[in-house]
Amino acid sequence: MSAKKRKYNEDYIRFGFVSLRKGDTEVPQCVICYKTLSNDGMRPSRLERHLQTAHPGLVDKPKAFFETKKHTLKQVKMDDSGVFRQQSSKVVEASYEISMLIAKSKKSHNIGETLIKPSILCAAQLILGKDSANKLSQISLSNDTVQRRIHELSQDIKEQTLELVRTSPVFAIQCDETTDIAQCAQFLMYARFVSGNNIKEEILFCCPMESSSRTLPDEMRDVLNLAIKVVNFIKSGALNSRLFKLLCKDMDSEHEALLFHTNMRWLSEGNMLERLYELREEVIIFLDSQQKAALHDKFKSDSFQIILAYLVDIFESLNAVNLKLQGKNIHIISHQDTIRTFMAKLDLWKCRIQQGNAASFRNLDSGLAHGNLDPELKILIITHLSSLKAEFTKYFPDIDDMRESWKFIRNPFQCEFANVAEEIQEEFLELKFNSTAKDEFNDLDLETFWIKYHSGYPLISHQALRVLTMFGSTCTDEKTCCKDAEVPLLHPLDREQFLDYGLSPQEVHTQHQPNQG
Repeated sequence: MSAKKRKYNEDYIRFGFVSLRKGDTEVPQCVICYKTLSNDGMRPSRLERHLQTAHPGLVDKPKAFFETKKHTLKQVKMDDSGVFRQQSSKVVEASYEISMLIAKSKKSHNIGETLIKPSILCAAQLILGKDSANKLSQISLSNDTVQRRIHELSQDIKEQTLELVRTSPVFAIQCDETTDIAQCAQFLMYARFVSGNNIKEEILFCCPMESSSRTLPDEMRDVLNLAIKVVNFIKSGALNSRLFKLLCKDMDSEHEALLFHTNMRWLSEGNMLERLYELREEVIIFLDSQQKAALHDKFKSDSFQIILAYLVDIFESLNAVNLKLQGKNIHIISHQDTIRTFMAKLDLWKCRIQQGNAASFRNLDSGLAHGNLDPELKILIITHLSSLKAEFTKYFPDIDDMRESWKFIRNPFQCEFANVAEEIQEEFLELKFNSTAKDEFNDLDLETFWIKYHSGYPLISHQALRVLTMFGSTCTDEKTCCKDAEVPLLHPLDREQFLDYGLSPQEVHTQHQPNQG
């Protein structure tokens, strides 16, 4: 007598099971792990036991959750045994892993199907045989698939980072604009937040902007553009580069080549201008020999040379400040002295220029014919220095006042209670006379110290961490663009995904559901 065949009940979905027909028999299949039970297992107690033992974390999930998984299961390719074909977890995971490597190496999406997959199949067939090659051929590495995988990896990173930001007691966000290798303006956003015993920096996203907002006074911008045009003329062609190199050798010049300028690297403009100014005599002779009369006359003019000399000097000073502000996880307190010094120098330079004294600008001072500044040039330089001071003031308002109010952060054991806010004075005194904390303060960096004592002294530590999570400069965004130079020329949205993945140290989850393959 044949055993009674059990029938599926629609209510069994609450245990995470659907019906799968094998021949003329119904068997239950789990919508989570895709495992099938025997027909005899088609009973509530068996189904519930599987859920509790195999997926204990899903026991309290509502029925709607398993209904969603049921819909997912319907999209998975099945064979007669109810096991999804090895377009399954390992094959899909391999596709994600390879896509991840493509993103890390910043290669174009189509390298998966044009180079990587053919190489894998060729090696597998030669070493492992045809059957192994057939299995590996199921790995999907088409252009669209790789693009989709990278997008999903990027989203995974973004979600991880956002979750870390949400759980941080304090965080800071920095927005900035930069220019990529395709000369497109890009909007960048970074976050600094507390994670474990450290303060971390992570990129949140990168997206294209309509235009760039960085400007110089019109006269200086014209000089910069002409300088770039001259450099491009000499360096864009191999013949011109060789001829210019020979000219420099004949003239016993210190250098034999100009430097290209790229908007994405903040040191580039200064270095390019400095080299151009050092080789200005060679450039004038070369432009004349190439019969570039228009470029030659403009470049040789006294007004151009004087403004070029000033730009070389001011970019040299800005580059020096930028280099001092470099470094990952450097907080704003460590930058205060550098910023205050440079802002004071701007006032000094402006005062000297108003008096007709160009001694602060080495190349400009030596380039003046009689040591006298032209009144129009004087106004132009003063205007530029004023705009620089205004930009620094906008980024760092009340920096002198902040120095006093942040004194307790730099060293709470050498600060008086009158220097802290009234609501945290009592907690401040408790910390100040904690001898253990005082000993540890000398051994720990500021960030680690205040994070460690956040639970014991929450009010004063919260105030300190609010400051320590601030970005000290935009050097993080500028370094991003230097890395962006390595990203292939892609659609802006694709470039954002490459940047999100390629610049983030977050570990990516590559074990995705197989139906997404």
